[in-house]
Formats: sequence, structure tokens, C-alpha cells
Amino acid sequence: MSIQRTIQSIYTDGACTGNPGPGGWGVVVYFTDGSIYEMGDRSPHTTNNKMEMQAAIAALKFLEESGQKEPVPLYTDSEYLINCVTKWVKSWKKKGWKKADGNPVQNQDLLEQLDQLNSRKVKWEHVRGHSGNIGNERCDVIARAYASGKTPSLKQLAYTHAHQSLTQTSEINVAKVSDCDTNSTIINKRKQEISIATDTTIMEPSTSTTIEEKPPEMRVAHLRNLVETLHIADEIATKGYLITSSELADLMDVHASAVTSRGDQWRWRNWIVSRVRREGNQILWELERGDRVESEDEGGMG
Repeated sequence: MSIQRTIQSIYTDGACTGNPGPGGWGVVVYFTDGSIYEMGDRSPHTTNNKMEMQAAIAALKFLEESGQKEPVPLYTDSEYLINCVTKWVKSWKKKGWKKADGNPVQNQDLLEQLDQLNSRKVKWEHVRGHSGNIGNERCDVIARAYASGKTPSLKQLAYTHAHQSLTQTSEINVAKVSDCDTNSTIINKRKQEISIATDTTIMEPSTSTTIEEKPPEMRVAHLRNLVETLHIADEIATKGYLITSSELADLMDVHASAVTSRGDQWRWRNWIVSRVRREGNQILWELERGDRVESEDEGGMG
């Protein structure tokens, strides 16, 4: 018996090792009946933004081919992607794909695909990365696995009448990434329609899940991302780089207002964060290792 499923929500994410470097993307589609369809692929040399866009393109293609008319929220942790699709792309097209400074817009080919696939039934939603949201965390695991050269096990329950490209051709053709040699293809190895399994009652992701409640692979991925973030912060502090409020917010994984509202100097994890100066509309910040500053102060007191 064929059962038509309704998409409840979609999550997307991209990852890149080196940026530029090997990259991967992941998509998780949740249906109202509790079933899940996952997609992903890799690129040998790419950027994080390209992988974020590639994931969104695959998600929008899936939604378009499903024929679903009900609005669907699409969650991503990339504010850059959301701004590109919902704000900046209109202005860029009017200016012949030029930015305000006259330079060409990067990733025009991917942006054109996103603009063509986007519609009113897509509700773009931002979700904080690595905050315990199951859908976002799962996409991150898929994307990072592909970026590292591994092939993760994906849940792929075929869509029925509303998604004939899965049940008849058993594949989804994904738009070409500009720096890939061949088109990425997600292959569904099952040649027949798959009925809803009784053990696939996985419900809509909840943001209340703690790190202890996550599967081991997600906990490891969360810790790996944390260590990577701490290494970046340490390099910024060691080399004396100044970063803007928005860049600092991205590093801390908080909203920009949470940075500017803390005052001119405060502590974050191992670092003392100090406001240095304002340049135009941007506030520049400096990071110093707190333990080193404290040891220097103690040495001076002697």
C-alpha cells in the first residue's frame, strides 16, 4: 500500500576542512508520520559557504519534486545563506551580480540556482549551530563525515506518489558545485517503494536535548567542533588579530547583541575579551589568554 507523506521540516548544513579544502554537505528531511530521509555528498576542493548552499539546493530540489503545497520550514545555522537568499540576491541581480564595492558576487552559479528554486512555501529559519538541536546536529555529522572522506549511513525512506523520482528512478540529481568535476548524485539503492516501518517513529527535533542525551557520534562531533573553535580562538589571541563583533559572535556561537551588551572587557572561557576601538560601523575586539595575563600580573607583583 502506497502512503503519501507530508514533509514537516528540513535541516541543512555544510562543512569544510581547511576552507578551502575537502568539504561535505548534509540534509535531513522530517515527515509528519515520523519517517526520515537523509542526503549528503562531498566535494574534493570547496568552501564552507559553497557546501551550505549545495545542501540548501538539494533540499529545495527535494521539496520541489515532492509536489507538496504546504509551507515547510527549512532550518540552517548559516545566517549568511539566509541573508543571501532572502535579502541580498535581489539587489545583486539588479546590479548585474556586482556587490556595493563593484566586485563580482562570489558563488553566482549556486546563488542563481537557489534563487530559482526558492518559493513562498519555503520558510527560512535560523538555528544556532551545535546547540543541541537534533536535526542540525545530524546534518553536521553527515556533512563532516563526507568532508573527511567517509560515507555515513543514511536513512532513506522512499517518498511515494508525491515523489515519483525516488520510487521510479531511485535517484535525486543534485545541482553541480562549481568546483566539482561531476554532478553529485544521491542514490537510493532500493528499487521498490518502501512502506513506513514501525520502528521509524522519530519525531520532530527538540532543542532541549542535552549533550548527554545525544548518540555517541553526535557527542564526539560536538566535542570536535568545540576543540576546533578553541584552537581558532587561541590562534586569534596568539597572533594578535582584531575581530569584529559579528565575527566574535560567530566564534562564541551567540547573537551579536550578546557580545556588545557585555561591556568593554569580560571573560569568555580561557580568554579575556577587550574592546579595542571602533572602525566605521564595526567594533573591533582583542582576545588574550586569561591564564597568561594573570601570570604576568602575579610576576609584576613580586
